[in-house]
Amino acid sequence: MAWSFGAAPFLIAGPCVVEEGDVLPRVAEALARLRASLGLPVCFKASFDKANRARARSPRGPGLEAGLTALERVRRDFGLPVLTDIHEPGQAAVAAAVVDALQIPAFLCRQTDLLFAAGATGLPVNVKKGQWLAPEAMAGAVEKVRQGGSRDIAVTERGTAFGYGDLIVDMRSFARLRAATGMPVVFDATHAVQQPGQGPGGTSGGGREHVPALLAAAAAAGADGFFLETHPSPEQSQSDPATQWPLSSLEELVRRTLEVWHAARAGGTTFAATRSPLADAP
Repeated sequence: MAWSFGAAPFLIAGPCVVEEGDVLPRVAEALARLRASLGLPVCFKASFDKANRARARSPRGPGLEAGLTALERVRRDFGLPVLTDIHEPGQAAVAAAVVDALQIPAFLCRQTDLLFAAGATGLPVNVKKGQWLAPEAMAGAVEKVRQGGSRDIAVTERGTAFGYGDLIVDMRSFARLRAATGMPVVFDATHAVQQPGQGPGGTSGGGREHVPALLAAAAAAGADGFFLETHPSPEQSQSDPATQWPLSSLEELVRRTLEVWHAARAGGTTFAATRSPLADAP
C-alpha cells in the first residue's frame, strides 16, 4: 500500500498511542469515511510506544510487537496506510515491515543513527522539528534521512518552546522549512497546543480550543499537510487527553481547514511568503 508525502493536501491522523478495545477500529473507520467523502489522502497514525512520557507511571503503549500487530490489523481491515514513531535505530527495519511510513519524534530529530536507520528502510519518513530548533536547522535532519536512502521525506512544525510550559507557532516557519529542506511541510496542530508539564500531577496539559484557529492559519501560511491526534473520548485517552481532537468533530474541522487551504491557493498563489515585495522596489 503506497503512501507518499507528494500529494497535497494530506492528513495524518489517529490516536496518540495504540490502545486496546475499540479505539483503533473506531478511529480508522472514521478516517476511511473521511478519505472517501473528501477525496483526501489520509494516513493512520498511532504510536506503539510513547517513550517520552512526563512521569514513569504514565502509560506508554503495548510495545513494539503488540503495537505493530494492532497497526497491521488497521491496515488490513480498513485499507489505510499506517504511520508510527520509532525511537531507536533497531526499531526501524522491524516497523518498516508492517507500516507504510515512519516518524521521528521532535525530541529525537538530531539523532544521527536513528535518522540514518529510518532512511535506510526506503519508506517515507516524517521528521518533526524539535521545539528548540530554527526551521533552517532541519536541513541537517533531512540530509541524514536522504543519506540513509529515503527520498520521500516531510518535515513537521509542532511549535517552539516559549518559557517553561508553553509552545508558540511561528507561521513564517512553513515557508522557511520548505526553503531550507525542499520537502513538504506538515503542521501538527494538536501537539502545538500542548503545555508540557502543566497538566495534573506534572503531566502535559494543553488547550485544544486553539486547534481550529492554528490549523486555519497554517493552511493559509503554506502547510502541505496536517497532523491531528484524535480519539473517540479524549478525556479517557491514555496519552495527551488535553489536546487530542474529539473524533465526532474531526470531519467538520478538516472540511473547514481544507476550505482555507484551497482559498489561499485560488488563482495559483498562496498567502505564504516566497519573496519580499521590497526586493523589487526601486
